[in-house]
Amino acid sequence: MTRDWQAVAEAINTRMEELDLSQQELATRSGVSVATLRELQHNKNPRRRSARLLAAISEGLRWPSDYLAKLAEGEDANEPTAGPALDALREVREELAELRQRVAALEKDH
Repeated sequence: MTRDWQAVAEAINTRMEELDLSQQELATRSGVSVATLRELQHNKNPRRRSARLLAAISEGLRWPSDYLAKLAEGEDANEPTAGPALDALREVREELAELRQRVAALEKDH
């Protein structure tokens, strides 16, 4: 079965942007080398990757450990959209956005 490494690359890049992560930060979080991350991000040298490697990157991106492996296999790997932890995260993000707006307004006034 052919794996969909382009889907993996797009998912990694999109998620890194969402989390505002650099390659080095993701490498540190996941324990995966920057060179390996770069290969995956740019879909260079597509080859079989271990489930352990994909799990480490998934977890570094705050996804379930099997997320990228499922995506590579073409399975439905929808990111979780419900649950108490994600609800709390959404709430924190909304509060953070509001605080950023307030700080910006205060800085503008001074």
